[in-house]
Amino acid sequence: MRTIVRAATATTFLAIAGIHMAWGRGSSFPFASHDDLTDAVVGRDATPSPAACNTVALLLVGAALLVSGAPIGPRRVRRLGVATIVGVLTARGAAGLAGRTDALVPGSTSPWFRRNDRRYFAPLCLALAMGSATALGS
Repeated sequence: MRTIVRAATATTFLAIAGIHMAWGRGSSFPFASHDDLTDAVVGRDATPSPAACNTVALLLVGAALLVSGAPIGPRRVRRLGVATIVGVLTARGAAGLAGRTDALVPGSTSPWFRRNDRRYFAPLCLALAMGSATALGS
């Protein structure tokens, strides 16, 4: 079961990385416009730069590799990486459920974002944190 959870978590990280890469290339998927994208996903008028989107995508690919158990670096470093992923996603998910993502990402306050954050983003972060935690035992 642990293998399935780790594979599903890594696959989810890769899917989210793909979306961030598309955003970095100018796509507004799955929204009709960039204004809708930034309001729903960022929570403010400022659109993240392509470099920011691509950096997030790269971090998500790294998370996928670590959680999947890819043999990258010493075991101790991999475990530290996974523990960091679990901690960051737990904090992000808790802040989102509390309606306080703006404490971590200043300006993320639009009503559409907060609704999406509580319904989708925060629970997803917590689910990914739990899925990632299954990699700590290896």
